[in-house]
Amino acid sequence: MKTKNTKKTAIEVTEAQFNEAMQQYAAAEHRELELNKAIEAEVDEVMKKYEDELMCLAQGKNRAFERAQAYCQGHKETLFARRRSIGTPYGIAGYRLGKPQLKTATNISWETVLARLKEKLPEHVRTVEEPAKDLLLADRYKENVAPILTEIGVYIVQDELFYVETRKAA
Repeated sequence: MKTKNTKKTAIEVTEAQFNEAMQQYAAAEHRELELNKAIEAEVDEVMKKYEDELMCLAQGKNRAFERAQAYCQGHKETLFARRRSIGTPYGIAGYRLGKPQLKTATNISWETVLARLKEKLPEHVRTVEEPAKDLLLADRYKENVAPILTEIGVYIVQDELFYVETRKAA
């Protein structure tokens, strides 16, 4: 497992201290992996123990939800004439308004809507111009791009990151 750090430290460390630190780091990482494997094994064991019951409960909830929804849809005018929800001793059921969405009328495309907006409500049309940073990075070594980058005031930086990579125990 690699660990990276951009933190700068200015302490004097001997080679022996460095080796000790690497040993401690590797030992802690190894123990951490062992603990995580043990936790995963225990969680898997518990999940297997309750897997069938959880599946039955989920299926039962789905059937009950569908029945409750069918009842509410069948009696929507009477049950929800004044309120958007009804209460029972077991909980609340009802309708919520979803997030507002824009949809086009039948036989109208978004391209048509865009053209009409440009005419009638141009302030509601977005135009986005921004540097294509991914292309600039990809083309940074090309003869026609490299000199222009410095000319326009752009330069490429790559931070140096410290990392420790331990050997895995077999």
